[in-house]
Amino acid sequence: MSDRTKTLEESPAQVVRGLYDALGKGDVPGVLAKLAPDVIIDEPAQLPYGGVHQGREVFVQSVLGAMMGYADVAITGAEVFEGPAGVIGRLTGTLTAHTTGEEFPLTMVEIHQVEDGAVRKIDVYTKNPHELAAFYARAEAGTS
Repeated sequence: MSDRTKTLEESPAQVVRGLYDALGKGDVPGVLAKLAPDVIIDEPAQLPYGGVHQGREVFVQSVLGAMMGYADVAITGAEVFEGPAGVIGRLTGTLTAHTTGEEFPLTMVEIHQVEDGAVRKIDVYTKNPHELAAFYARAEAGTS
């Protein structure tokens, strides 16, 4: 059985679990393998990497690059729920600023559209986007 056939047999929830598993390990190729080439990621506008991003490479540079450029990301929990409207993921974790060591508790809820074994769209909602944006501003400035 080829890897592509195996991917097609995964349920949408399994695809998202695989995405979260790769993300938690810092496995960028594993993350990319779960995303459609033209994936759309919609992040809260308040964040330094906020807005709508299209494409796997853009996601890695604009979103992951910005997040990890400011802080280490540790995912402490990932829950996945599948329903008729798509797959809902709830991620919890901690961001630790490179410059100050400040820790910030992160909670995100994501709505995933999965087709043909790949994530096609992710709508991202953070619990406290204004506080998260302020954390990134402090991390960039090197103040806590």
